[in-house]
Amino acid sequence: MPSSTAVRLRGLLETLLRAPLPVRLRAWDGSETGPAGPPVLIIRNRRALRRLMWRPDELGLARAYVSGDLDVEGDLFDALRRLAALIFRGADVRGLPYRAVAADLLRLGVLGPQPKPPPEELAMRGARHSPRRDQQAVSHHYDVGNPFYEIILGSSMVYSCAYWAGDDAGSGLAGAQRDKLDLICRKLDLKPGMRLLDVGCGWGSLALHAAREYGVDVVGITLSIEQADYARKQVAEAGLTAHVEIRVQDYRDLDGGPFDAISSVGMAEHVGTAPYAEYAAILFEQLKPGGRLLNHQISAVHPAPPAARRRRSFIDAYVFPDGELVPLGTTVTLLEQAGFEVRDVQALREHYARTLRAWVANLESQWSAAVRLAGAGRARVWRLYMAASALGFEQARIGVNQVLCVKAHRDGGSDMPATRSGWPA
Repeated sequence: MPSSTAVRLRGLLETLLRAPLPVRLRAWDGSETGPAGPPVLIIRNRRALRRLMWRPDELGLARAYVSGDLDVEGDLFDALRRLAALIFRGADVRGLPYRAVAADLLRLGVLGPQPKPPPEELAMRGARHSPRRDQQAVSHHYDVGNPFYEIILGSSMVYSCAYWAGDDAGSGLAGAQRDKLDLICRKLDLKPGMRLLDVGCGWGSLALHAAREYGVDVVGITLSIEQADYARKQVAEAGLTAHVEIRVQDYRDLDGGPFDAISSVGMAEHVGTAPYAEYAAILFEQLKPGGRLLNHQISAVHPAPPAARRRRSFIDAYVFPDGELVPLGTTVTLLEQAGFEVRDVQALREHYARTLRAWVANLESQWSAAVRLAGAGRARVWRLYMAASALGFEQARIGVNQVLCVKAHRDGGSDMPATRSGWPA
């Protein structure tokens, strides 16, 4: 009895990957093989195989998934967890044993030209981290429609990790995001009449919270036109136009300082390693002596070797173009070199994993609406990136930290308590 298409596919993939395929496999003709039950890796057509042959790494897999050529039936988190060792090992196409499977490649009709990437993949132009290219990168990620983000983020419209202050597993996302905003405000020791600069203000949630709950005046900056429009509308509806100003502005063009406090939440990842020293110096210049900076930033726990960093990743091609993650120690060093005194570091890795799972649940529960708003490819990009990122945080491959800094007075005074007894939990 001849082997089914699925059996041949499985043998082909396991030979190329030099490892067992840890999930069930379903081929385009409906044949299946492998462990019983979900998750099931669905190869919908031969083009999916060609994408993997040309790019046998996370980018090839992402292209196949985003295009719909490859799919997962069952729990996406479980499938990615099982496949992680194969996805992230960075296979080199030059080392794959194609000669050993040439007959199968021909028999299955896999050989052919490299398929074009899905239209959601971005090809960047211009000098890396130039103002124009940064604008392009931000627009690619954030200007995909505010209603689409409302589905994912929920009512809080906060696009950074939430903070579950208690152990209650039933705590809602909106409450946890409110607790995170409040944690930032308390760390900054905001008081009525102070001026806060929110760099990378997103949809304005932190600016609104700080103005409404702490009586401060806020300047928020973003490069996203859609974010700014949304934030300004929220500010107007809250009756806070006299206290909150939202600008479409590059951080390199900042003016209006010095400020009493500065927040940078989920912004520094977009800045890049090379310009980070300039970024930190600008924030230092914009802050009053005795003022505090709260830098909330994703970190690389185990940085990839140089060869791996040269390969384009799924995140770079589809999600955060030009985004860079560095170890926490690198961030602290650069902040100190700019003149800041680092006073506290809080790791929130587990909180971000939980946040991402909540976002994936939001997206999956309103999948049809998300596809209608942003297209199937874009919805699949966000589902894949958020699920993979959640596993990255859970498995300690990436981290996220709040670094609290102060700009000391000339005499060394910090205007901060000498003990932790008065610090926010």
